[in-house]
Parts: sequence; C-alpha cells; structure tokens
Amino acid sequence: MEIEIGRAKRGRRAYSFDDVAIVPSRRTRDPEEVSLAWQIDAYRFELPVLAAPMDSVMSPETAIAFGRAGGLGVLNLEGLWTRYDDPSELLEEVAALQGEEATRRMQEIYRAPIDPDLITARLRQVRDSGVTVAGALSPQRTKEFAKTVVDAGVDMFVIRGTTVSAEHVSSKAEPLNLKEFIYELDVPVIVGGCATYQAALHLMRTGAAGVLVGFGGGAAHTTRTVLGVAVPMASAVADVAAARRDYLDESGGRYVHVIADGSIGRSGDIAKAIACGSDAVMVGSPFARAVEAPGRGFHWGAESTHAELPRGERVEFGTIGTLEEILFGPSRVADGTMNLIGALRRSLATTGYTDLKEFQRVEVVVQ
Repeated sequence: MEIEIGRAKRGRRAYSFDDVAIVPSRRTRDPEEVSLAWQIDAYRFELPVLAAPMDSVMSPETAIAFGRAGGLGVLNLEGLWTRYDDPSELLEEVAALQGEEATRRMQEIYRAPIDPDLITARLRQVRDSGVTVAGALSPQRTKEFAKTVVDAGVDMFVIRGTTVSAEHVSSKAEPLNLKEFIYELDVPVIVGGCATYQAALHLMRTGAAGVLVGFGGGAAHTTRTVLGVAVPMASAVADVAAARRDYLDESGGRYVHVIADGSIGRSGDIAKAIACGSDAVMVGSPFARAVEAPGRGFHWGAESTHAELPRGERVEFGTIGTLEEILFGPSRVADGTMNLIGALRRSLATTGYTDLKEFQRVEVVVQ
C-alpha cells in the first residue's frame, strides 16, 4: 500500500527489524530439539551464519576458528591480509587513530596494491585447516582476481558490494557479465547486495547459489547519509524471499538461498531475519566485539576506505568476550550481543519450530 509523500511522489511503507516482532504459537519445545543446520550447494553448516568479509572481523585465523565452530567465515580478498605480508602493526595503528584522522589514514593504508600471491596464501591457509573456504571480491575486482581465487582452492565465491545488479551499465569499461561469469565458474557463487524483488530475481537468474540482501544498513555504513540509499531490512528480506519462491517455480525447482546482510547487530535480529524469510545471515558487528577479532574492538568495512567517497566509518565497540562466548555463551549481558546461537535456538523453541525452514512460516507483527 503506497503512501502519498507529496502530490508528485508516492512511496511504499517498509519495515526494519526493529519494527517487527515474532509471535509465539500454541506449541513450545525444548531448545535441545531444535536444528539450526542449513546447506547451500554441497556444503552443510551447523550454524546459519556467515561472518562478514571485513578486516575488523575476519583474518585467516578467525575464519578458521569460525569454520570449526560450524559457520562460514568469509575473507575479504581486497583487504589488509592480501595487501601486506603482516598487517598486525597496521591493525594496531587503526585502533589507535583518533576521530576524522582514522578515515584519512585508512584511505592511505588501503592504497597499497593487492598481491595475488597473498590471496593464494591466505586461502590455502584456511583450506589447510580443513574448513570450508570462502573469499569475497567486489564486482569491480572480480574479473581481475577470479582465476587466482579459484586456483587457490576456494569452495565458495562471494561477490559483495554495496549494491550489485545483474545489469550494470558502463561507458568506461566492459562490466562484469554475472550470468556468463557464474556459468563458467566451477564453484558456487553468492552475490549481493540487493534489496528489491526485481533486483533479486535478476540475480537469481544469473545462476547464483545465494543472494545477499541489504545495503546501507550496517553498523559501520554511512551509505544512507552519504547517498541517501537504504531499504529497511525486514521488508527487503521478505521481498527477496518472494523472489526466491517465484524463481523456484520459474526455474522448475532451483532453490536460491537468501542471506540477510545488514542491520544484524543482536541475536533478535538474526531470528527476525529468518522469520522474514532468509535462510541464513551474514554478520559483522557482533563478531567485532570478540577478543580474537583483528579490529581490536573497532569495526569498519570496505566502504570506509574508499579513495574518493567513503560511505562508512570506523566504529568502536570494545570487546566483550571470546568468539565462542559470543556464539554459544555463556552470556554476561542481557542485550543480545552474546550467545547468539543459544538465543536463536530458544526463539525457535519458544515458537514451537524444529528447523529453520519451518521457522520461516512463523507469524510476525508490526509493532
């Protein structure tokens, strides 16, 4: 239902995760009887959580630890780990920067060229640990480094940008043809972000195994302020879930996974994302609070280091516990930033559901 903004413009009312709540049903069950496992392509995970490819969250070591915990850690293949042999001192410097100086200095640090040999070394380090290997590139860098990434033995290829479309138009360079690229690739691809039914449907038609939903809504993003672009996540996830349903019919049974990526700062947001239709979530800021996180209590994304128009900022969260405590508890706070998995398991149990696909049918209300 559209609302009149003014005589020349109408808009649809959309809802964020804060605007909706999950409704209990007539049945409850023990949390131990709930399964949170999900599978994308040939890969099964015990946790429906991907760790975002952000330098403040994922290093090769934390990606390995996260994979052993049952999730999927995604490495940023355009970050400090593929530009410097040992970025430890630079990470300490970023954590010590003050105010606006942080953005300027981070722009300088990220001007160093990406080293293909370091891409190979980082991915092989993760592969040697025995966990599923995932790496992310922006659409602008995908063609340049795709062969390096695949040759290094990546299991899952992530193409992640502020917004990714299947029909990018450029008069300066030949754009990435997603359909052709994904068809020729030997590994499953997750691509996004998107936030509308039509954009998601086009991405699904490229052959992607999963689509990322959301842009402009992360804790370290200022896209809404800088570009004026944002879509409330509850509505975005529900719209893309509708595209998944319609594409399933259109394709004769091909299921594309919907992964919420943005505005997920607390355990309740994870539950609401799945309740609105996502199969899994991509999480950044909660893991930036882990003592093992490379950001040392600070959090930032690739948008923060853009050379010409930064659309993010370095945010200080501090550290509250280990990665294991943030995932599985025990929690020492009551704000939803620790024991994320325990909270999700209890959400399903409180509403009587046994698995994630069933939980997508739970009733929600607008608050």
